[in-house]
Parts: sequence; structure tokens; C-alpha cells
Amino acid sequence: MHFKIMGEITAIETIASGAGIREVARLRKRYGRGRWRKRKGIAQVQLASGEIVGAEVHWYEATGIGKREFKIKRVL
Repeated sequence: MHFKIMGEITAIETIASGAGIREVARLRKRYGRGRWRKRKGIAQVQLASGEIVGAEVHWYEATGIGKREFKIKRVL
């Protein structure tokens, strides 16, 4: 699903970090070493159809690398 995040992400929480992330080996191989964390938050997103909705989004982020691989987990 293709989407665009509109504005800020709020209510950010860390779900997992370091070895607690199942895909940490893949993330390190693709983006490089870093202190990887899986995070979640609430954001307004624009879907491919043009509709703007509130959604819970999940992503991975690491210091010095930034936020990567956003996905919508549920529409609010």
C-alpha cells in the first residue's frame, strides 16, 4: 500500500530495540549498523486513492540512519 504521511507523527512509542527486533540482521545488511528500534505512532496519511485518514504507523529507525520502512498497521 502506497501512502504519504501528512504532518507530524504523534504518540510515538518504542515497540522493540536491538536483539528484540526479528529483522535486525536484514536491517543492518541493507542500511548499515546502528542502534535499531521498531517504533509506532499515530499520523494523518494520504492513501493512494487520495483519501486522508488517521492511521497507526510502524517503522524502524536508527541513530544516524533515520526512519525507514513505514507501514500502516491499522486505520483509525
